[in-house]
Amino acid sequence: MKLLLDFLCRFGWGMAVGLVLTPATIVPAGFFRVNLLVVLGLATGAALVAGGAATGRWTVAAAAIAAVTAWLGSVAWLGDQRRAGAWCCRITAACLAAAALSTAAPAGSPVVTLTAAEPLLSGLVSGLAVHAMLLGHWYLNAPGMRVDALRRMIDAALIAWAVRLAWSVSGFTPGWPDAAWGTTAAALTSLRWLAGLVGLPILLFMARKTLDIPNTQSATGILYVACLTAILGELTAQLLQAGG
Repeated sequence: MKLLLDFLCRFGWGMAVGLVLTPATIVPAGFFRVNLLVVLGLATGAALVAGGAATGRWTVAAAAIAAVTAWLGSVAWLGDQRRAGAWCCRITAACLAAAALSTAAPAGSPVVTLTAAEPLLSGLVSGLAVHAMLLGHWYLNAPGMRVDALRRMIDAALIAWAVRLAWSVSGFTPGWPDAAWGTTAAALTSLRWLAGLVGLPILLFMARKTLDIPNTQSATGILYVACLTAILGELTAQLLQAGG
């Protein structure tokens, strides 16, 4: 349950940040409304899992507030209230960040250490990659939309990956497995690096170059694979930390 809760909080945070970074002057309001409902589902799931696992009131409260603000934001975007909708996106992202951090804090305390910020980086990698794919898919609904928005999201995902890579090699990542794991640790570590830290930037760069044609459908197809590698890499990292 702890792994599921961590993933929901991280992933929801990353998706919400993607909405904050998406330019509302280029992207239609419908995209924000639909994807806030996705974030609503993630936040609601996190609140339910946190409550059932009795992990602490901080996580439950933050996830629940995020769910409410995500719903209010979807209503605001439905009415084309862009300023209110944008603020709901920001508040939702902040609440899910607090939820993600609280899962890494000591039991019964909202205080986190430097290494506990690792869930935020993890969530940005997976959340921004998936957000870029969903944005690319939206070009089927709005074929006249400028590709600048998708370029920006891919660039944001690449920046998140670069920071995540620097964080991983610097030794900040907690719970790295010891020798007792044996071949299991070696297999998981290899998968984590090949998928999340080596394969992901290659796919993101390929999608970015495909937009120079421009061909948004092909770029979106590449981003589908990038999403799988990002999620697989971050889930493997969670397993390694849990077993370390």
